[in-house]
Amino acid sequence: MQDFQNSAFADVFSSYPPAIREKLLQLRELILDTAASIDVVGEIEETLKWNEPSYLTSKTKTGSTIRINKPKASDDRVALYFKCTANLVPEMRKEYPTLFKYEDNRAILFDVSDDIPEKETRRCIALALTYHLNKKLEPVNRWAMVEEFLAS
Repeated sequence: MQDFQNSAFADVFSSYPPAIREKLLQLRELILDTAASIDVVGEIEETLKWNEPSYLTSKTKTGSTIRINKPKASDDRVALYFKCTANLVPEMRKEYPTLFKYEDNRAILFDVSDDIPEKETRRCIALALTYHLNKKLEPVNRWAMVEEFLAS
């Protein structure tokens, strides 16, 4: 199994069916790698919220929490969940109207059999991890800020 910060976290991942676990581990790696590539984000806290793997910018407070899980009504999808009141998913939907499947204003959905579009998913993750730095900007400027962070 992966290198987790605590055994409860490892237990949650081990409880998923293999295909779901593999896709969630891919999302976890994208979140951690994206965070590590953006200096202002700092160290990510990996914790459980509602027994779901969750990622917080606890030290720098630059971002909004990201959670990953299997949607309750699905055995063949995983989701990247975002705070629904943060206007993140609506921005993602405008930027990528057909690339992703969405659940309301709270999640991007991925079929376990599909490849994750890495570049675009990283951009969405970066938007969330820098939310408190970009939330007052116009949409085009929010995405430009994300691009600057990812390029440095």
